[in-house]
Amino acid sequence: MTELPDCHLIGTYTRYSGWTARVEAVLEYFQIPYTAQIIPFQDVRTVSPTSLVPVVQSRCLANIHISDSLAICEFLAETNPSLPLWPRDPRLRAMARSAAAQMHSGFSVLRNNFGTNFVARYTGNIPVSEKAKEEISYALTIWNSARKATKARLAELNEADEGFLFGGFSIADAFFWPVLWRIRTYDLPLNGASMDALMWIETMWNDPSIRKLIHNYYTQAKDPKTRIEHYDDIFRGRDDIQFGTFPEDWTFHAHRYS
Repeated sequence: MTELPDCHLIGTYTRYSGWTARVEAVLEYFQIPYTAQIIPFQDVRTVSPTSLVPVVQSRCLANIHISDSLAICEFLAETNPSLPLWPRDPRLRAMARSAAAQMHSGFSVLRNNFGTNFVARYTGNIPVSEKAKEEISYALTIWNSARKATKARLAELNEADEGFLFGGFSIADAFFWPVLWRIRTYDLPLNGASMDALMWIETMWNDPSIRKLIHNYYTQAKDPKTRIEHYDDIFRGRDDIQFGTFPEDWTFHAHRYS
């Protein structure tokens, strides 16, 4: 009899939930076996001891519930040591952990004012406060510094660079993935982005594993029960802002922003 995967993910629909999407991205990118229980947002309290998602249950730990996306990803890294969920190089690994932690504990203005909605597209006079612009600039600084330092370090080590923040895809990339949704959804400014940062964004949007996740988001959007009305057309009533959706085959091209 085939043994069930150790990891069971409890979360809500990832086209709206950046928190669940981060964990899903790690599981899917590294092909870690898992089962999933994806539920409507309003039903989270019925399955999560903390009333928050994502949650991961581990059979090898007597079905203990692991809450918080960063704690979950650290657990996945620890229980899958053969997979480079964090960079192998100690210097890059420390930098990747720092970047993920900064994302995890910061960017409150972007989180609170630009809700995640993967397929949505807003155009027009979208309000972007100075605080929001500062957080976008902060993200761009993290991405540029990561890519610059990574290229130099991998050259020292004579190792291949796959174009992600720290060489290969890692937890750090997964944590910033929903930020890229917000930039696209709300047409947030990328002023001051270096070519290194822009090329990382292009790498993320065009990666085959990420494209599979994108397909899943669009598949979800076809199912009415996944819809969260609060996050659709949040500027309704404003004639100066238009609401639409992106086609699934949309792509990001770094040189359009350089």
